[in-house]
Amino acid sequence: MNIYVGNLNYDLSEDDLKNAFEEYGAVESVKIIIDRYSGRSKGFGFIEMNNNDEAKAAMEALSGKELSGRTLVINEARAKQ
Repeated sequence: MNIYVGNLNYDLSEDDLKNAFEEYGAVESVKIIIDRYSGRSKGFGFIEMNNNDEAKAAMEALSGKELSGRTLVINEARAKQ
């Protein structure tokens, strides 16, 4: 399952984000979206977890929780149109 994670602290690393989700299961990949001009985080990213039950547990547990001073916004990622 691909998970959208928004409202990230701009200084948060992919490892920090991965560690938060790994408490609930195996994380396949982590990608924080970077602005190509400034090189700075855009404040959102994507987590991929193969086990849907673990992914749903992580989404429920972390949605609305604070990570590095920002309240996380978490949804199942939608495919690009």
